[in-house]
Amino acid sequence: MAETTVDESTIGETPLVELAVDVPATVYGKAEWFNLYTADYGGGSVKSRIAREMLDGAEARGDLDGDRTVIEPSSGNTGSELARVATARGYDVEIVVPDDASSGKVDAIRDADAEIHFVDADLGYDAVIERCEELIDEHPERYYRPNQYENPDNPGAHERTTAPEIDEATDGEVTHFVAGVGTGGTVTGTGRGLHDCGDVEVVGFEPANPLHAIDGLKYLRSGDQYHPETYDESVLDDKLYVDTEAAYERARELRDRFQDREIPIRDTGQHDEETVREHLRVDGQFVVGTSSGAGVQAVHQLHEEEGLDAEDVVVIPLCDRGDKYADIPLWEEYLDGDD
Repeated sequence: MAETTVDESTIGETPLVELAVDVPATVYGKAEWFNLYTADYGGGSVKSRIAREMLDGAEARGDLDGDRTVIEPSSGNTGSELARVATARGYDVEIVVPDDASSGKVDAIRDADAEIHFVDADLGYDAVIERCEELIDEHPERYYRPNQYENPDNPGAHERTTAPEIDEATDGEVTHFVAGVGTGGTVTGTGRGLHDCGDVEVVGFEPANPLHAIDGLKYLRSGDQYHPETYDESVLDDKLYVDTEAAYERARELRDRFQDREIPIRDTGQHDEETVREHLRVDGQFVVGTSSGAGVQAVHQLHEEEGLDAEDVVVIPLCDRGDKYADIPLWEEYLDGDD
């Protein structure tokens, strides 16, 4: 296995930037690609937080040692972040992914020297989970699965880190937290933490349709879908459903609005302003991932539903940067295409 160097101290304390969103409230995005930031690599994603916490928990419990291989099913971000952190700690890693996963995420897994098992995406994401379980059943003593869908360290990571960061960066002014549901860890854990901080409305959103293209999110509206144990809907004060096309258009809208103006930075986190400004953009453009565009759309829907006002302060996670999606329509048709 190739030697990988990762500075885990760069996880957390990510920047908070003000977004140009057409609602009366002030809307901030928490730029999570600054997790695991290095000048050479760039950064990670919101899943860097849970990768560290799940591995820490497993090691503390004695569930994981150097003789076991870390294995996890993932649509991309959790797989790449687990691969980076676990290989740096000296573990062998295998990630099970759908074969339509974005090349940027697949490349990140490969760059960490992890083994990849591809599953036909036409079989649905449940088939990815099933293949992972089959591999474990074949060699139960070989593998350790962090299991982002059931591991309490997933929402726990956000309760312990993301929530207090948001509260501090907004000087306790945050009134709404809006986040999408994949494993549900981000909205559950951050929501719990922000409820403890004060009177904050927690809003979750899911894809509106089962055949969607909002990467990292899960359609859970019908009862026949696997419901992650890490997703506690009792934390939510409201739930919304977002259409794929609207999510993509909002991502493009963000890019266009910041084409010729600075992105206001509320808090740089652990980074200096020069570093934040340099890595907020890709080739001069402010591009975010699919779930971030969906978050902006959810804020618009929230305003239509309950009427946000000028006193409201809304925070959404910007889970990753849009250059991870260079081979899917978000980038090619919505970001680079003509109006």
